[in-house]
This record gives sequence, structure tokens and C-alpha cells, in this order.
Amino acid sequence: MNTNLLQTSSEAGGEQASTIDLPIGAHLVSARSGYEHHGIYVGNGRVVHYAGFAGSAHRGPVEEVELDRFAAGHPLSIRATPCARYIGEEAVCRARSRLGENRYRLLTNNCEHFCAWVLLGESRSEQVHCSLRHPRTGMHVLMCLVKAFVESGVKGGRVAAQFA
Repeated sequence: MNTNLLQTSSEAGGEQASTIDLPIGAHLVSARSGYEHHGIYVGNGRVVHYAGFAGSAHRGPVEEVELDRFAAGHPLSIRATPCARYIGEEAVCRARSRLGENRYRLLTNNCEHFCAWVLLGESRSEQVHCSLRHPRTGMHVLMCLVKAFVESGVKGGRVAAQFA
């Protein structure tokens, strides 16, 4: 996949990041340990994404957040989508049309499925496809997700309640 690295304000030493160069409707990818988190840039330093388990041990809805919150201190890039059916403002409208939806499913309706639906009109995830095709890769991704899930729960003090 073609990606271009970006710098968020937290990576720039706390200075305000310039979002002027980010195209409206861009597919943003935040590289995490063993997997990627996806969102759509909607302008004014904001991203619409399927929160899923990206920020907590609880499943989250489609939401609009600040770019820095989306990146959460991780590297950020733009994923080129040369065959996009929906671009610019039309992609932004499609992304915002699902705000509040809370039907996240790791294998069938995750943040990458969401971005593919916004830009291509069809729900799909290369991460899921690759993980199912290559079991060793899938196990690695699963272990990274479990680790991130546990760490996010520990930070919020919720893990004991989740497993009790």
C-alpha cells in the first residue's frame, strides 16, 4: 500500500501541526504495534474513525476526534486510494453519515472496513484478509491487539472488571 508519513503535533515537540497540506477525505493510517488504525481526515485538524478498541478496553463508536487523539502518539501516514469512488467533501459526508454507529466487529466491521466503505463504497480490510490468509501473521496481530487491549484497560483501571 502506498503511504506517506506525516508528523503530528505531539511528535513535533508539542507545537501545533500544520494540517493545511492534508487533503479533505484523505485515508489516514496510524501505525500501532503489530497493526494499523484507520480514519478519514475531515478538515480543521479532525478525523472520523471507528474507535473500536483503539482508545480503551471498551468498544467505541464511529466518532470525530482531533488528529492528535486519533494518532495517539503513533506514527501517522496518508494511504493513497487511487481508485476511490468518493473523494473530498463527498467522502467527508459519507464518513460523517455514520457518526455514532456502534457496531464495531474486529473481523467484519472495523476501522479499515469503515474507511474502505467511505472511499470505495465497499467494506473490506486488507489487515483482516492478510491475517486470515497467513495464520502466523494473524496470530501476531491478535497478540498485539490483546496486549494493546490489556494495556488500555490497565491505564483506565478497567481490566479487572472486564475479566471478572
